[in-house]
Amino acid sequence: MNFVTNPIDGLRIAYHRAGTGPAVVMIHGSALSHAVWREFGYVRDLAADHTVIALDLRGHGRSGKPHAQAAYRMELFVADVLTVLDQLEIDRADYLGYSLGGRIGFALADAYPERVMKFISAAGAPGNQPGAFDRIFFPGCIQTLESGDLQAFLATWQAFSGQTLDPVTRAAFATNDGPALAAYMCQSEREPGVPDSRLAGFIPPTLLLVGSEDSQRLGAAEQVRATVPRASLHVIPGATHADLLSRPEALSAVRAFLSNP
Repeated sequence: MNFVTNPIDGLRIAYHRAGTGPAVVMIHGSALSHAVWREFGYVRDLAADHTVIALDLRGHGRSGKPHAQAAYRMELFVADVLTVLDQLEIDRADYLGYSLGGRIGFALADAYPERVMKFISAAGAPGNQPGAFDRIFFPGCIQTLESGDLQAFLATWQAFSGQTLDPVTRAAFATNDGPALAAYMCQSEREPGVPDSRLAGFIPPTLLLVGSEDSQRLGAAEQVRATVPRASLHVIPGATHADLLSRPEALSAVRAFLSNP
């Protein structure tokens, strides 16, 4: 891992770099880490002809984990990505974001369109609805995280979803700090997101990748497709919010979109 310091608040951000060629930044979802891109094959595949940069977001993985909610303002997430790109002297990059990573991508491409070439939102959305984490994980998930008991969080999430969590997801969760994640989630529910009026002027070619069984994000993706001028929608049959990245069809769609001139 490599590390940079965000000059705004001094927080240390971890990132991994692999491959050579055009740059693609990959940003994971809530309570995960950069490891999901490696374990599901994205780093191996894309590093064959891209410079792959995968961050651990603030509050996640090996990056700093503050407990103050204000440390998770969207502009700070965006600044973390730009700080890494600046450190690597990369002016423009393709962007792939899953869930939270997609939301950060919308904010980044809206505020700094000159830094983003192509944008892929995998199960992401321009904003977050109040109570979103209770729907994605389970009711009361933030309070469980505040207690610091990550094993209880995982067990309750698995019981609520009725699915067995894959080892990659479980391992990523185990590296996290419960109160830091709770602080992030509380702040996230207050963030306004990118409004439709701004999305109508969205510049980068955009791929909206979502599972057919992820009803909340599928609805958001359909709304974005109707609003963003250069957006296309790719639905993975049978995929849920949790297992989208593990589907081989998702990686194939990412590869095809990035390879298109």
